[in-house]
Amino acid sequence: MLPSMELVDYVNTFIVIADDCPVAEGTAPPVKGDNPSIAARAYEMIARHPYSYTSGDVIFGVFADRRDIPADERSRARAEFYSRGQACLRASDLGRRYGWGIHADAQGRLALYGAETPEYATFAAGRRHDDAGRPVTVRKAMRRSRR
Repeated sequence: MLPSMELVDYVNTFIVIADDCPVAEGTAPPVKGDNPSIAARAYEMIARHPYSYTSGDVIFGVFADRRDIPADERSRARAEFYSRGQACLRASDLGRRYGWGIHADAQGRLALYGAETPEYATFAAGRRHDDAGRPVTVRKAMRRSRR
């Protein structure tokens, strides 16, 4: 793991949609009112800037934005936030409810792939390799409900 990465970060990993995901294609989370959901905020961050943010950046960024943490306080707030355990993106509604696969590249930066896309199928089948020729690890998003 890279030294600056939080425990929520993935490297060379593709998170496939949950077994009980209700949709078969990537769907943008709805935005209702002036306070977008966690999934909508994460979707916007990753979709607008593919391969720019790590999981740690997205999870903390959404947290900080929802709590209006000023920019000059975010470094301290991030250290405090990650001093406690945090859920990773496998628990995100992007893969559990909205049909998005999440790819983390060799630097842990993220991009989204709709479940209906050829890229998603290649990643999910384990046929995608990183720049060094290593296969990308495939992990499932967490189920929405208990079995």
